[in-house]
Amino acid sequence: MTQAVVSKKDLYDRDFLEWTQETVAKLRNRDFDHLDLENLIEEIEGLGRSEKQELESRLETLLAHLIKRMYINMPECFNGWENTIREQRRRITLRLKQTPSLKNYWDEAVNDAWFLALGTVRDEYSKNGYQFPDTWQFSRDIDSMLNIDFWE
Repeated sequence: MTQAVVSKKDLYDRDFLEWTQETVAKLRNRDFDHLDLENLIEEIEGLGRSEKQELESRLETLLAHLIKRMYINMPECFNGWENTIREQRRRITLRLKQTPSLKNYWDEAVNDAWFLALGTVRDEYSKNGYQFPDTWQFSRDIDSMLNIDFWE
């Protein structure tokens, strides 16, 4: 039994693609006794984390460009910032459609993304005299964040 566990671990560490293919084959054949459960559980948990991380990353980019568009007076950059805002909104909308349970994580994701976006924009523009609020001063619900042009 110990030998089987070692070989499962070896395959996982040696060739991840082959490990996934073998794992899928075992699942399809209902060969549950020979699954590398430890690594399978870790990989499934990782998938959930990556969904959350993608949402946070897209929200961070969205918020950074919203901050720029609202608080930085550089009209020559407005079009680029607005294009990025629209793209991130489309991608977030699609991600929420594909993974509706991410909506349960929205408030936490917005908080984390705000902190990161604000820090990035402050690092980039504060030396030019621009100042930014410490908190998001507008509605934070999904519909508002994905549809309102807060700079108008």
